[in-house]
Amino acid sequence: MKLTEIQDLIKFVAKSGVSEVELETKEVKIVIKTPAGKKNEAQVVYQQAAPQQYMQQAPQQQAFQQAPQQPAAEAKAPVAATPAAGNDDSKYVTIKSPMIGTFYRSAGPDKPLFVNVGDEVGAGKVVCIIEAMKLFNEIESDIKGKIVKVLVNDATPVEYDQPLFLIDPTA
Repeated sequence: MKLTEIQDLIKFVAKSGVSEVELETKEVKIVIKTPAGKKNEAQVVYQQAAPQQYMQQAPQQQAFQQAPQQPAAEAKAPVAATPAAGNDDSKYVTIKSPMIGTFYRSAGPDKPLFVNVGDEVGAGKVVCIIEAMKLFNEIESDIKGKIVKVLVNDATPVEYDQPLFLIDPTA
């Protein structure tokens, strides 16, 4: 089955309002599930049996999932500064990751950390770097305050909108 045929099937299922469709042939099994009450989102599981000569080298099935995409404006959003959730952390502001990548607290292994707990930061001060696709993106603070907590370990992967730092804006 061609990719365009699969995409057409997904569009048809999304428009029809059906919650689940399953299609199976000798070579391919496709299951399309749409969440209840959501017309434009569909989850697709695409499985294909591997030819016999590749059974030991390749996995028997491949899975393909299509997740709903974020709007372009949201994907390019700057560092979010929003109040953090929690009982004692409610007075702090959270700096969140604007992208998926690898979090670094310094510009290099032998370089000093951008910020430590207790440091004063101002709007525009670089607090970390996030590497995404071999590009190093400097993440800046949007507010003035004091670093209260670093929420991510150095050289670890981060997700979009993941909290990185807690800042006390009253300090």
